[in-house]
Amino acid sequence: MADLQNASKAGGTTAADQAPFTAADVRAAAARISGQIVRTPTMHSKTLSDITGANIWLKFENQQFTAAYKERGALNALLLMEDDARSRGVIAASAGNHAQGLSYHGTRLGVPVTIVMPRTTPTVKVMQTEAVGGNVVLEGETYDEAYAHARQLEQDMGLTFVHPFDDPRVAAGQGTVALEMLEDAPEIDTLCVPIGGGGLISGMSTLAREVKPDIAIYGVQAALYPSMYAKVKGKSMECGGDTLAEGIAVRDPGKMTSKVVARNVDDIVLVDEPQLESATALLLQIEKTVVEGAGAAGLAAVRANPELFRGRNIGIVLCGGNIDTRLLANVLLRDLARSGRLARLRLTLQDRPGALFKVMRAFDAHNVNIIEIYHQRIFTTLPAKGLITDIECEARDRAQIDALVSQLQGEGYVVSEVELA
Repeated sequence: MADLQNASKAGGTTAADQAPFTAADVRAAAARISGQIVRTPTMHSKTLSDITGANIWLKFENQQFTAAYKERGALNALLLMEDDARSRGVIAASAGNHAQGLSYHGTRLGVPVTIVMPRTTPTVKVMQTEAVGGNVVLEGETYDEAYAHARQLEQDMGLTFVHPFDDPRVAAGQGTVALEMLEDAPEIDTLCVPIGGGGLISGMSTLAREVKPDIAIYGVQAALYPSMYAKVKGKSMECGGDTLAEGIAVRDPGKMTSKVVARNVDDIVLVDEPQLESATALLLQIEKTVVEGAGAAGLAAVRANPELFRGRNIGIVLCGGNIDTRLLANVLLRDLARSGRLARLRLTLQDRPGALFKVMRAFDAHNVNIIEIYHQRIFTTLPAKGLITDIECEARDRAQIDALVSQLQGEGYVVSEVELA
């Protein structure tokens, strides 16, 4: 058995701990929410399969109305509530996709929805949540402070709290993703699922283990936020930093979901920021689909661990597509830089007429396009007659840049390439 499953057995969990909900609950959720969410396509990607050496199927949850799978669990929880609870209203603490999914379906069903967000939440997320009917309350500087305020409002106002992941009703709703995937692509023998708090992988793994007991299930976390990884493996690891995968940047995974993950999931792999950026860019370039960082985590894991996934029939969930357009532009440009299509070359020149012109002839000879030029004369360690010139340029590939640099160095120029972190 896999490492996580062995750890679960060694822990001696009770039967009640192991089954907060069942595959039957997932199937019931699927029937309950049918027709009220998008049954997103599961499609084979020939190009990504060729690139990774695995057979890749993609589940396009970024095509939900609010562009994320979170609608499924939120809707299931709403539909399971008593009428009086729904009439009083629901509340949640969220600055992300759960807020939009709960607000959209709550409003559609006539259920008042209050969402508590930290004051630091980007305005665009506040506006998106309000646009689908949520009443946003800004409180606290962190998610923990917003969460505490939401639980207080729950008591003060008689509202029903809907947890974004640590709720069997929510997790069962998320599990409908796996039900659809395995119906549409029964050849899938491996699932690669992003993990934040654990709701999605808990629901998917519960259903998948019933349908295909021998299916391989891998969770994926951002290396900056290895919270579930650390919890189920009994390790102490730091969580923090600016990750592209903010949708799975969770410091404290769910108590319920942690038990389900330990029981059902074969292992959890960690992916770093360049891998997340590259996968995000690749999905746009190859599949012409926009995903947020968390949505690219599954593909990032497959590309980062070729020996683990080669030859498998892998189902990957593109769990969300809510990414700021400026951030997406940065990701795409950084990916071009890593691939050698964009470069910034730093040269030391003499501050004299014609110096830059001579350099330009080399760029012309190699058909390398110049985008921008920066001169620095003051803040350098060079003599007063020297200057540093940074030239941002665009080429066909890395080999074209390398040939240009080689010629410049052969002509006596000191050339270095400004690297990405």
